[in-house]
Amino acid sequence: MSVPVVTVDPIATPSLAGLKEIGHLASWTVSTSKPGCGVAELRSEDTNLFWQSDGPQPHLINIHFAKRVFVKRIRVFLDYGQDESYTPTKIAIYAGTGYHDLQEVCILEFHQPTGWQEAPLEGVHADGILRTFLIQVCVLSNHQNGKDTHVRGLQIYSPLQYLESQPTLVSGLELDEPNAGDISKLSPMWFNEKEIPFNTVKMMSELELR
Repeated sequence: MSVPVVTVDPIATPSLAGLKEIGHLASWTVSTSKPGCGVAELRSEDTNLFWQSDGPQPHLINIHFAKRVFVKRIRVFLDYGQDESYTPTKIAIYAGTGYHDLQEVCILEFHQPTGWQEAPLEGVHADGILRTFLIQVCVLSNHQNGKDTHVRGLQIYSPLQYLESQPTLVSGLELDEPNAGDISKLSPMWFNEKEIPFNTVKMMSELELR
């Protein structure tokens, strides 16, 4: 599977209409952090606060959900004007059911970014929605070859219709897809495609542990 490498457009600000931030539903960990610059600061709505790593690259943010979630937007807040050499130039995003099967979703490249930077998810599934239990954000490099990194915010958004839908029982199995009660709609989006490699984000998006 070809993973997109995207140079993020700092002007683009996609709408968040119909979406809800779901980061509070997850368990967050980071590879390293400076005292007072950890997960709480990363998750704060105040972008004057930030996570600062304290160790060798790559720097990792792990976002682990207890059940499968449906993700439409992943975005990070970066500020080159304040952070300079601490500002990432390249970030990779991975997803999977756990650490053992993480697959690369996309690679983001930045040039002196300021504000919210969005990861493209259009290629992970026919509907552009990532189905996953675990998201890993990996800072690969910084401006001016900086060692440690600053990330001032990280948000995960899900479509409201997936959050509002209730699990439906079909033949004794609990299904949490919208319209799960309609047997005609139970086939995955890629059902008619000729080949779906097992070890891909698209395939992993269709797997759910029971």
